[in-house]
Amino acid sequence: MGRMPSAQRRRQLVEAAIRVMARDGVAKTTTRSVVAEAGVSLSVFHYCFDSKQELLEAVMDTISEHSESDVLTTLIRRPSLRETVRAGLQAYWDHVLANPGEHMLTYELTQYALREPGYEHLARRQYERYLAAHTKVIRQLPAVLGVELTVPEPAAARYLAALTDGLTLNFLVLGDEEKAGDVLDIVADQILTLVRDRLSGCTPLPR
Repeated sequence: MGRMPSAQRRRQLVEAAIRVMARDGVAKTTTRSVVAEAGVSLSVFHYCFDSKQELLEAVMDTISEHSESDVLTTLIRRPSLRETVRAGLQAYWDHVLANPGEHMLTYELTQYALREPGYEHLARRQYERYLAAHTKVIRQLPAVLGVELTVPEPAAARYLAALTDGLTLNFLVLGDEEKAGDVLDIVADQILTLVRDRLSGCTPLPR
């Protein structure tokens, strides 16, 4: 293969690792299976990554980026506040529906990291990344929607992260898309109770 910038090569290996892990499982994924999937030599892997642990960290970050970017690009003001919030939630959910294997992999990565000695910090870092992503979305609310939070920002981020995390796992296990959509409607209404109009000081009613 021709020469490729290091950052691009790393991305190629990470995407290959995501496909292999989603197909074969984290524990069964080896550096050799990743380079085979990417179509590169083992020496290329060792040039880009110092260890499998570093690869797992990059995989976790990349999966988070996939769904996070969809939400951030969708959070634009719509005719009503509720529609705006619901559309942001739907952007995340559309990614779950389109990539169930990738989202299932996130839970497997968490369990693997928690059980593998020396990898525990990766699980913590993974969930800190989730919180950071939800915080980034919440911080857009004042500019996009003209509202302010009625609860502390860290608490709101943890609340939203816990809801989406639990709903995603519930769907992956039970597979009921319609009922998951009903829950998203409830979550949208709940989010409206956590904000108030910056000018009037009133909590917006779901609409």
